Amino acid sequence: MPAISAQQAQHEYDVIVVGSGAAGGQAAYTLTMEGAKVLMLEAGRDYDPIKETPMFQDNSVAPLRGAATPDKYWGFHDATVGGGWTVPGEPYTQLSNDPSLQFDWWRSRMLGGRTNHWARHTLRMGPYDFKGRSRDGLGFDWPISYADLAPYYDKVEMLIGVYGENEGFENTPDSPPGVLQPPPAPRANELLVKKYGKPLGVEVIPIHRAVLTQRLDHERLPAKLHPNNPKAQRILAKAMSERAACFWATPCHRGCSIRAAYQSNTVHLPPALETGNLDIVTNAMVREVTLNAKGLADGVVFIDKVTGQECRVKARAVVLAASSCESVRVLLNSKSTLFPQGLANTNGLVGKYIMTTVGANLSGQIPLLENLPPHNEDGAGGAHMYAPWTRYAEQLTGKLGFARPYHIEFGGGRDIPNSGTGTGLQHFTRGSYGRQFKADARRFYGSTMYFSCRGEMLPNDNSFCDLDPVVKDQWGIPVLRFSWKWSDHETRQAEHAVNTFADIISALGGKVLGATKTNRTGKEIAIGKGGRVTHEVGGAIMGEHSRTSVTDQWCRTWAVKNIYVADGATFASSADKNPTITIFALAWRSAEHLLGEMKKGNI
Repeated sequence: MPAISAQQAQHEYDVIVVGSGAAGGQAAYTLTMEGAKVLMLEAGRDYDPIKETPMFQDNSVAPLRGAATPDKYWGFHDATVGGGWTVPGEPYTQLSNDPSLQFDWWRSRMLGGRTNHWARHTLRMGPYDFKGRSRDGLGFDWPISYADLAPYYDKVEMLIGVYGENEGFENTPDSPPGVLQPPPAPRANELLVKKYGKPLGVEVIPIHRAVLTQRLDHERLPAKLHPNNPKAQRILAKAMSERAACFWATPCHRGCSIRAAYQSNTVHLPPALETGNLDIVTNAMVREVTLNAKGLADGVVFIDKVTGQECRVKARAVVLAASSCESVRVLLNSKSTLFPQGLANTNGLVGKYIMTTVGANLSGQIPLLENLPPHNEDGAGGAHMYAPWTRYAEQLTGKLGFARPYHIEFGGGRDIPNSGTGTGLQHFTRGSYGRQFKADARRFYGSTMYFSCRGEMLPNDNSFCDLDPVVKDQWGIPVLRFSWKWSDHETRQAEHAVNTFADIISALGGKVLGATKTNRTGKEIAIGKGGRVTHEVGGAIMGEHSRTSVTDQWCRTWAVKNIYVADGATFASSADKNPTITIFALAWRSAEHLLGEMKKGNI
């Protein structure tokens, strides 16, 4: 990716975009395609999936046979080249010493951000998800409805390419005809869960994922996405024609050199660069947004991580898209006489109501999957099917004991063995060796399945982040301090999910592996630690009024009209759907609004 150095950046741009992932990529794309001059600042290094993705290497050629390490949490071949739960020189702190009251913060330090290693699940939020408080009296309503965002979901799906089907389930929105690509065929384990889960009320359907199962229609789609803009149509047609369909060979979390799986740096950034309107500076750690005498944003201050120098650049508007908590950190560190507690923080709500996805897991050994003949089930590098939530009516009456939904992700199969395969089989081989061990390995390998809950968390007053009063990072920038707490709604949701998983495993004739964790009193707990599902949202929530929210319906801060927060920080609720496609849609919508304000002369 042709990034420039900090010294090569121009003195002033129309817009500065902080971050290069889902929100930053979409915002930069929308702005540059319409002629705005944009500077993108990325805190991590340059990264080119086309050159750097290990498409065909197996674990035998990787250090430690591809096993996870502290700097490669998801294994050696994972696309993460910078970032993780811990980042050298960039600490964060916790308000409590109790691990159950702590939040684990995942950060991606690379061009493209988390879009390089995400699951690519693109589930639209439904009408209920935007109006949760109106339904059950809990949490917050969004100031927008599903109808407001639906056109942007449509455009995002056409642009990035999403496979799936329209199934007509409650609060699981369909896409317009002709928008989705055909889903890949189900695998054996997915068909089993579909068959045996249905009597339990678990409906299994094709999941929506941002992976191309066929070439994009580069002759038709550009005109639909950019009417009356021949230059944008021409640029997009070329970019779409250069993307290949998936050939079912590489796990998507490694990245995708053929551009079949969505990544910001292979889908959004190339056409944005082709316009000639985008400059990208990597290794740029943004410290603060600066204000002019009128109280409007006029640029940012960042540290060039290569030279250690402080740099300043000007712009008519600033879009924060660094990930929800990182954008919050920038706001809190942007202190001035107008905003002594941090930019746009006059009501004290910046950093409040951070949320993440509820996670709970259970695995089982399934005899029906033993001794399967060798066959290719690699598929599209991730899930082909999932189970959406269907018990809305029952939940609304209070019978379930928790207020918000979860969906089920699951999988199994005969992936490439890694260093843990042998030790995992010992549970079944019972110490066999020689020929008997080989026979046992053939029998049991691929016969285990995992089930994961992905549920909605309600916002609460105990889950927030602020600035640590003492600790700073290696560049002297104050770091975030986290407070965290699950409510009973989330813990009961996780327990319900684990019980459901056990019922499915039992229906399959299988055996549950392992057990749920226990707390200090010996009570079983199913819920995962806060932040371990890397879907944090909130911290600069949108709302109807400036006294109860940080941003308006356009993701623009109430306090400063030329600062937009385009990432998940503006989410007023977390939903059970993976947040990325909603981040895309919000970023597209807010960028269009910003363009309109600039054309009107308001910015």
